[in-house]
Amino acid sequence: MDQNDDPVERARRLFAGRVEFLKSAPGLQFLPDPDVPEIAFAGRSNVGKSSLLNALTGRKSLARTSVTPGRTQELNFFDIGDPLVFRLVDMPGYGFAKAPLKVVEQWKRLVRDFLRGRVVLKRTLLLIDSRHGPKPVDIDMMKMLDEAAASYRIVLTKADKIKASELAAVTAATEAEARKHSAAYPLVHVTSSEKGMGIAELRGAIFEDALL
Repeated sequence: MDQNDDPVERARRLFAGRVEFLKSAPGLQFLPDPDVPEIAFAGRSNVGKSSLLNALTGRKSLARTSVTPGRTQELNFFDIGDPLVFRLVDMPGYGFAKAPLKVVEQWKRLVRDFLRGRVVLKRTLLLIDSRHGPKPVDIDMMKMLDEAAASYRIVLTKADKIKASELAAVTAATEAEARKHSAAYPLVHVTSSEKGMGIAELRGAIFEDALL
């Protein structure tokens, strides 16, 4: 295969180019026009979503690693490529136990409506902390994605924080859980934003998903 046809290499070159924050959307009426493919990122609070976005794009502060509470309830859009090829969508983190019920319900409504109604959404990446594996809140999110018929890849984060034997067990358990869900992609991606593990491969998968 010609290197120019390799999705990992093509994705690397694309992400090395223009990557810019476009806008935050606190409601569906603020969404950008659905004119290019989109890849969304979901995960509970503190799963390492911002760090992964920064690692994928090779930027240190594209996505804030400590988001202020007011911004957590918004969908954040990032333009990739010049000319524009696709967008990344950073969805608000879930699992905030101390949030008021009204805030939680608002989050559920925004995310559910976005997942069900966004015709240009090609794939969602569901981030799960490899130190814990799928928690009940993660499985709830998987069910929400299933119900919305929004296909998704599971990405284990912070893989450098646990032993290789533990990581293998968590990966196997996560893949077993994925097989129970209709919209889940069977392959689980194992990553470390800090060490760069799995980043190039995930970048290539995003590139292929966006251009399906």
